[in-house]
Amino acid sequence: MKRFLVLIGIAMCAALPALALRTAGWRLGPVVDTAIFGVAILAAGFLLSWGAEAAERHIAQGLILAAVALITVLPEYAVDMYYAFQAGQAGPESPYVHYAAANMTGANRLLVGVAWPLLALLHWIKDRHRVIELTNDNAIEVSFLLLASLYAFVILFKGSITLFDFTMLVAIFGGYVWRVRNVRKSENPDEEDEPGPAAALNELPLRTQWIVMAGLGLAACGIILWSAAPFAEAMIEAGRALGISEFLLIQWLAPLASEAPAVSIAVLFVLRGRAAGGLITMISDKINQWTLLVGMLPLAMTVGAGGATALPLDARQIEEFFLTASQSLFGVALLMRLRFSLLSATALALLFLVQVSLAYYFRNDEIRTIATLSGLAWVYLALASMLFIWNGRRLLEIIRFTLRSSTAPANPKTLNSARGEC
Repeated sequence: MKRFLVLIGIAMCAALPALALRTAGWRLGPVVDTAIFGVAILAAGFLLSWGAEAAERHIAQGLILAAVALITVLPEYAVDMYYAFQAGQAGPESPYVHYAAANMTGANRLLVGVAWPLLALLHWIKDRHRVIELTNDNAIEVSFLLLASLYAFVILFKGSITLFDFTMLVAIFGGYVWRVRNVRKSENPDEEDEPGPAAALNELPLRTQWIVMAGLGLAACGIILWSAAPFAEAMIEAGRALGISEFLLIQWLAPLASEAPAVSIAVLFVLRGRAAGGLITMISDKINQWTLLVGMLPLAMTVGAGGATALPLDARQIEEFFLTASQSLFGVALLMRLRFSLLSATALALLFLVQVSLAYYFRNDEIRTIATLSGLAWVYLALASMLFIWNGRRLLEIIRFTLRSSTAPANPKTLNSARGEC
């Protein structure tokens, strides 16, 4: 418990400079401001993750699950909602429209292209296991990620993210929460202990646990809301000051800061010998961001504009969204056998490295950038199509399992048969 208190103290101290700067209205330069406010958001994200992970032990209702899922990624939401809100105030031609879309696509691609492969690599290094095996119940996560990924192509064809899309994506996330409400809790007693600081929280009396978790959540929310706007603006100014595309900075730097706490929890799962739990945590975060984060952009823009409006996607953003949707579909295709192999992780990581390298190389050539994004998206889509055709029977089994009544007992032979390296 003492170690946990030390960690909380470190996180709070890391956030203090940002709180002081924002309260006093001081600025130390765009680069320094980006670092200070970014560290504060990172620290707040860790506070949220510790509290949320401990709370999941006591969760039984879908409504609370949705709240915890939303709180866990609040750092990402705060920055993206700020950009979308400013886009609504400034108009559809504002660069804030591009910033909102960049942050969203970057966050989603980082999860699949970096976080998933990282877990597989750590699992292999620790236990020399080349495959992370999932359970039958995890077919639910795979199915809903597939549904969200397919709906992304509807948005792509429309060329904008509207309030109707907000309704549909929230409905998908609500269906996911409803479907997993009875299968979230582990039946394996060896998996009851949460990793990391959450384990220390669970040693406290129940009432004290809730007090501490509520305190962590309130403190973290305050830090994030107080730091999001200056962090978002500082990144734009830092990009211009350093001669780096602010679009690329927002697309990759902001998600790195906001995703780090959630990824660290998943890493702890792997190091504790619970690789499947870590991977499912990242898949759940992907579902969250691919539904709620995307859907809330037009809502924030509408609030900023003072009337119903949509987030438009220009030629560059259409290709960015196309690449993100195709990568997501390829990630789902790799999970069809309810396993994630080192080979699959390598494929995702290499393709992600290629897209980032080419995006940086062609950063000053918009036409070649768009062509590169489109070409890579078609590569993802072609690979995904081949895997879906190859595993067509598995796909049908996963969908049937997900559509089955949540109270119906699972047949272990249904989805565990015919597993192979994918």
